[in-house]
Amino acid sequence: MSQFRVVELVGPEEVRAVDVEMPTLESGEVLVRVEAATTCGTDVKVFRRGGHPRMLRPPCAFGHELAGVIFEAGDTGWSKGERVVVANSAPCGECDYCACDRENLCCDLRYLNGAFGQFLRIPARFVERSLYRIPESLSFEIASLAEPLACVVHGVDACRLTEPAEILLYGAGPIGLLFVGVLASRGHRVVVADPNPSRLEVARELGGQETITIERGGGQSGIARAQSRGGLGYDVAIDATGVPEVWADALASVRPGGTVNLFGGCAPGTSVSLDTRSVHYDEITILGVYHHRPATFREAIEILARSDFAAERLLSAERPLDELEDALRSMMRKEALKVVIRPHR
Repeated sequence: MSQFRVVELVGPEEVRAVDVEMPTLESGEVLVRVEAATTCGTDVKVFRRGGHPRMLRPPCAFGHELAGVIFEAGDTGWSKGERVVVANSAPCGECDYCACDRENLCCDLRYLNGAFGQFLRIPARFVERSLYRIPESLSFEIASLAEPLACVVHGVDACRLTEPAEILLYGAGPIGLLFVGVLASRGHRVVVADPNPSRLEVARELGGQETITIERGGGQSGIARAQSRGGLGYDVAIDATGVPEVWADALASVRPGGTVNLFGGCAPGTSVSLDTRSVHYDEITILGVYHHRPATFREAIEILARSDFAAERLLSAERPLDELEDALRSMMRKEALKVVIRPHR
């Protein structure tokens, strides 16, 4: 085989499938045959906007959730045929942030894209710091969820929950649903607010104890807050939508002493007003949470390998590589949560 197929992002809502030459590996690199890649909300944003300010600039290969097998191992100590998942970023391991286990803020954090292709060359830093073996019992499509789940585990850790809490989650997309699964498994009471009844049904299957059907566009904090115990607000409110108006709802949904986790990334240039009185006198903790860390990635793999974590409920369909655009558009129409891309079918 001298060539393989990859889907490139060309511009806003424009992709193309191209054949590229098989790479020659440099020292420390491996070549992974991609067995499954999953679409995500970030892929949809990148597709709509035609790029990402940190992670990629078109024309380029894209996609970042994948699992596969080592096809060429070079001089790395890995072996051909090993089943692996690769994180989409690799920290330097040397800066102040890396030294205090905040690798997601690394001064030289490098990103990896190209999951939507038949093969992917893994640079040496990623082989050293961001390549993980997966157990035989873990399917490739479920293993590819390690990246978003690692972000969610990082988000849960940031809340510093030391005892069971009442938590309101805005947004029952894939990230929100992963939050539901993790939080419920840790004994928290999770209330999920979303406009989509079918997604709320999945939230209940993953352990959400109560669901609230809300309208799009914000202004729903009163409805959501009324469902809290005593109507006083929640211990924690998490935004998993990336919509500024919903950020504002999350800020208005917690009780005094509560925590607001603004997890969903909003579009560049947007802003949210703060009720300064409430933040000050009610001692509201506001968290900005980004990406994942090596520790949370390893934990994500362990969670996915558990039989009681129903991650398969997030996978709506399977498509071959050439149907990636249709898969992304099905997510844009809210017809699919996540789509498994099979590059070799």
